[in-house]
Amino acid sequence: MGSLPEGPGNDPVLAPEDLRRVCDFVYRRTGMLYGESKRYYIERRVAQRMERTGTASFAAYMGLLRGSPAEAERLVNSFTVNETYFYREEHQLRALSRAILPEIVARRGPGDRVRIWSIPCSSGEEPYSVAIWLLENWPMVDAYNIEILGSDIDTDALAAAAEGVYAGRALSRLPPDLLDRYFEPAQDGGRRIIADLRESVRLTSANLVDPASMAAEGRFDVILCRNVLIYFDEASRAEAARNLHAALAPGGFLLLGHTESMGRIAEGFTTRRFDDAVVHQRAPS
Repeated sequence: MGSLPEGPGNDPVLAPEDLRRVCDFVYRRTGMLYGESKRYYIERRVAQRMERTGTASFAAYMGLLRGSPAEAERLVNSFTVNETYFYREEHQLRALSRAILPEIVARRGPGDRVRIWSIPCSSGEEPYSVAIWLLENWPMVDAYNIEILGSDIDTDALAAAAEGVYAGRALSRLPPDLLDRYFEPAQDGGRRIIADLRESVRLTSANLVDPASMAAEGRFDVILCRNVLIYFDEASRAEAARNLHAALAPGGFLLLGHTESMGRIAEGFTTRRFDDAVVHQRAPS
C-alpha cells in the first residue's frame, strides 16, 4: 500500500487532515458529504485506487488526483451509491401515468414532445422502468413523442446502463410477463433489456451541483431525482434544487424519494398531492 499507516486488521488509516482532504475533494465535485463517520468506507476506496494506480503514498495519490481528470472520475465513481431496482417507488410511476402526464399533455397536441429526465439514473433501472411502465400503463404513450433521458455522475454506472444487463434484486419487483416481454437471456443467468428499450433511453453524464452540466440538456416536463439528496448537506441540496428548478419547464414536475423534500431549500416549487404520490411542481409561467 505504501506509506499509509495500518490500523487493526492491517487496514490503511488516513490521518484526520488527509481524511478531510479526500472528503473535500469528493464534496466539491459531487455535493455528497462524507466525514469521520464514514472513515472505513472512505479508506477502503482510497486504498483500492492507490493500489490500482501504483501510488506509494497518500500525498502522491492526491498529486495524481489533481493532475488526472481520469483518476478524479474513477475516485468519484467509487464513492457513488448505485443501489436501485426496477419499479422502485411504484406509486410515483402510477402518479406519472394517471395524473402527471395527462395534465401535461392537456396543453399539447398529438405528436408533441414530452421530456422525462432520470437523474441520477444509476445503472439504468429507473429510466428503463419509466419506459416499461408507460408502455404498459399509459394508453396515450404512442400519441406523443416521449423522450427519456438518463444521467449520472458515475461513468461506470452509465456504461452498465448502456449494457442493460440485470439480475437478482434489480429484477425482483417485475412480474414474470414483463421479464419475458422486455428482457432477453444474458450470460450467468441474467437478463438483458431488449434493444428497442435500450435505444429508447438516451444516456449522458451530468452533475446535480454543476449548473452548466444541468443546463446542457435543456428543460424537462418531468424530472425523477430520487434518493440522492439525502447524501447532500444543506448547501448542496439548495444548489441541486436551484439546478433542478432551472431544468424544469414552467409547470413541470419533480419527483423525489419518499424521504426527501424541497422544504426550506428552494423557492418556486409547489407541493402537489395526487392520489398516488406527493410531488413538487415548478410554478407555471
